[in-house]
Amino acid sequence: MRYEHVCVEAVSCTLPPHVVTSDEIEAQLAPVYERLGLPAGRLELMTGIQERRFFERGTLPGTISAQTVNQLIDQAGFDRKYVGALIHGSVCRDQLEPATASGVHHAAGLSQNALVLDISNACLGLLNGMVFLANMIEMGQIRAGVVVGTEVGRDLVEGTIEDLLNDDTLTRKSIKNDFASLTIGSGSAAILLCDRRLSRTGHRLLGGSFQTDTSSHELCAGGVEAQKHGDHRPRMQTDSESLLVAGVNLAIPTWEQTKRTLSWQNADVTRVFTHQVGKAHRKLLLEKLGLDPGLDYPTVETLGNTGAAALPMAWALGIQNQALKADDRVALLGIGSGLNSLMLGVQW
Repeated sequence: MRYEHVCVEAVSCTLPPHVVTSDEIEAQLAPVYERLGLPAGRLELMTGIQERRFFERGTLPGTISAQTVNQLIDQAGFDRKYVGALIHGSVCRDQLEPATASGVHHAAGLSQNALVLDISNACLGLLNGMVFLANMIEMGQIRAGVVVGTEVGRDLVEGTIEDLLNDDTLTRKSIKNDFASLTIGSGSAAILLCDRRLSRTGHRLLGGSFQTDTSSHELCAGGVEAQKHGDHRPRMQTDSESLLVAGVNLAIPTWEQTKRTLSWQNADVTRVFTHQVGKAHRKLLLEKLGLDPGLDYPTVETLGNTGAAALPMAWALGIQNQALKADDRVALLGIGSGLNSLMLGVQW
């Protein structure tokens, strides 16, 4: 994929108000830790995650996504009449139908001449949405578009804690598949793309590449299992060690293909934003791709794994904190369960 006419006009995020530390989660799990002989501090030691954030209980993703879109457009000073598509790309959504994007579109006061839809692809939904919008802009179908997503991980974490406390069959081995669920946080992010003739920033989306390894699609699976758990909170089972290896193995050829597409070398990259999973994932990923860890902008330590919002949230915070400068070559390194990898390059 190569783009000549697409610019990244703005990136924004919304942080939840409630902070929950890994120590607090382990305190709730004290009976489980004691029975299994697990040392305190294990969760942070394994993942590097000190804390994560949650919205109020019962918060719908679309409600926060609407706030994030309005903030994005207002801060950019962008005329809403030009927004020809709105995509909602997070794992979490308000309901099966209609599309969560419908309510967000209404709350954001966007044009009736806009394409409105949800895209769901695990942790790659927002990046997939960027590609969808970029293609439409490049072909002249729209002049601008917004992709937004909000992950509300509270129910997943709290449901997992309850399950672990009530599972008498739990062992040191079986609990491993639940640890990833305890790393989940909440957050929201939105990205505004537009035709370069409309852009005030000139931040160009250059293109990128994607690859897949669907033989690994069962390594991380989430959904609602009402009969098993007795409620409608989502649950997730993750083979973290196998997922780590398979994800990085897929990232390597995707990065090589991306560099060929963009005519980049590793030395050309001056800033990196990755999907935020944990410290072991980031270390191995950057090591295998041959990229300096100092180029990355980590947020997982304080936000946890926020799914499809993770990478764009890190990007938005990097912009807010002036971690990007003019002429930076920015690599967006996306990996999602399935497995899928999508990597994009931006000329800042």
